[in-house]
Amino acid sequence: MQLNELGEFGLIGLIREKFASVSAAGYEGIGDDCAVMPCGDGTSLVVTTDMLIEEVHFRLCTTDPYRLGRKSLAVNLSDIAAMGAAPAASFLSIALPPDTAVEWVERFLDGYRSLSSEFFVPLLGGDTTASPGQLAISVTAVGRVPDSEIKRRASARPGDRIFVTGTLGDSAQGLADLREGRPGTEFVAAHLDPKPYVREGVWLGKQRAVRAMMDLSDGLASDLGHILKASGAGAEISVERIPTRTTVELAVTGGEDYRLLLTTDPDEADALIERYAQRFGTPLYEIGRIIEGSGIRWKENGRAIRPRWQGFRHF
Repeated sequence: MQLNELGEFGLIGLIREKFASVSAAGYEGIGDDCAVMPCGDGTSLVVTTDMLIEEVHFRLCTTDPYRLGRKSLAVNLSDIAAMGAAPAASFLSIALPPDTAVEWVERFLDGYRSLSSEFFVPLLGGDTTASPGQLAISVTAVGRVPDSEIKRRASARPGDRIFVTGTLGDSAQGLADLREGRPGTEFVAAHLDPKPYVREGVWLGKQRAVRAMMDLSDGLASDLGHILKASGAGAEISVERIPTRTTVELAVTGGEDYRLLLTTDPDEADALIERYAQRFGTPLYEIGRIIEGSGIRWKENGRAIRPRWQGFRHF
């Protein structure tokens, strides 16, 4: 079997299986957006790491270094936010071809620093090395959160209402625009410089009404499936309610939107919607509900549909 046949989630399953016999010493590992490391004082550290690889996640001919620096940190801060945690620090490792211009590196670091400053996240270390070919970036981010406010994928319950924090499909449309030679669209800006919902995630972590939460990095069809599998439940999604400025297919399957996906207590959801709008000036978008069973049932204007959607693929 080749890696592209195994797929990302098959590879994660293989890693989980290989390390199942190694004691986690009370820590929580693979299964959520971050690992959870209890501090013993009623709080935990949450830790995540992500890589961006040239010609897989970006192309230098269409990505400026400043926004690449911001995105490298943003995708990790999004994972921290999805746990309800506040970011505390980051670590940057980067492999650079020897002929990389120093000016390029400076602009990349300027972008990384700008987002670090915006969310008060110090860079505490990392690693630098030469690459024989393509550029590779790896960032690790650490956050801190009270144990009672950690949001996990496994907490959804039948009856929960499902929300997202913004429009879906923007990044996928931006990638399509880049490929079609339209580099100046607002969708390209969303793709190259995504917004991590850091303040929103911390606030949602404090809300009792919020049960399960994660960020949308691989697309709604894939990421909602993770919540359902972890929670042992199913979902019913009304496609006409999915907020999008592009096509429903891109909204459902496109990766790298980095919105937050959450489920809430149905009895407390209306009050949560109102408080969220008052605090952040933007709505929570309701797209469906958690149900008994498994998998996602797609509906359009109340009628069941059977779309042939496939989620974001890394291999």
